[in-house]
Amino acid sequence: MSTTPLCALADVPDGGARVVDATAAGVPVVLVRRGEQVWAYANRCPHFSVPLDFEPGDVLCYRGQVLMCAHHSALFRFEDGHCIEGPCAGASLDAVEIAVDDDAWVVLNR
Repeated sequence: MSTTPLCALADVPDGGARVVDATAAGVPVVLVRRGEQVWAYANRCPHFSVPLDFEPGDVLCYRGQVLMCAHHSALFRFEDGHCIEGPCAGASLDAVEIAVDDDAWVVLNR
């Protein structure tokens, strides 16, 4: 399995999100972090396939638990991308396979 570095884990705010351009994934990717755990999803709301961020790179997070689509206010859990509230409740974000390597870099697994 090959990997592509996305960013340092420290570059993803704890309890927040960061959008990275992951050409290898085919779409921009939203990384969300809680402590040492990090998850990645395609930057695309399942409601209308629009980016989760209104201003590029500015993804809203609430209490380090959920991220919010800036267009529809849909709320998605960090740990599985499942929409818990909003117009696409029950849908999920498209997960992107990542890992944190020994140098504390978030890497895309391909």
